[in-house]
Amino acid sequence: MVRRTLAVMLVVLCCAASLALAPPGGAQRGGRQTITGTVVSMSGRAASRSRPFSLIIKDYTSPSDVQTLNDALRKGEDELLHALDKLEAGRIAIGNNVGVTANAVIRTPQAEGGTKITVLFRRWLGMFELRYGTRSSDYRFGYAEIILDDRGRGEGMFIPAARVRLRDGNTWEVEDFGTFPARLLGVRSTGTVPAR
Repeated sequence: MVRRTLAVMLVVLCCAASLALAPPGGAQRGGRQTITGTVVSMSGRAASRSRPFSLIIKDYTSPSDVQTLNDALRKGEDELLHALDKLEAGRIAIGNNVGVTANAVIRTPQAEGGTKITVLFRRWLGMFELRYGTRSSDYRFGYAEIILDDRGRGEGMFIPAARVRLRDGNTWEVEDFGTFPARLLGVRSTGTVPAR
């Protein structure tokens, strides 16, 4: 009797654990990709300063979600922010902190066999920016582009405060608040996320 009760309890605990670990919607996507490197600032007060960079990708943004973002951007940045808030593809962090949600992570195959990864997210606005209405508070997005070779190594660029506009119907034009985007160096990718 005790063994049977223990066995039943183990089965119940295993089922509960598997439900807790399953992604919302019941679909088992599986896999996780981690990209790490170093951010080197190229301008401003932090010029030449380097910090750790990490991007954890749980899922790539689907083509239909990218189209939704394009459609939202046609109406302006406020609509784009609203559409971004409904997406969660992973997490991006600069330095040794938990980071922020990487709302959209888009994978584009390159002709040479590598991959371009584009990341767009709502950036965290500081209290000083909000209280005093600084010009930087108009730059509400964070943006990164990473080029990986077929071994999962590469480099890229990072814009911590950006504005985004749509050009020619489907091209994102990204304006950096700073003079030059930061560089991503020594980028390495581990793990995989299944394609949709």
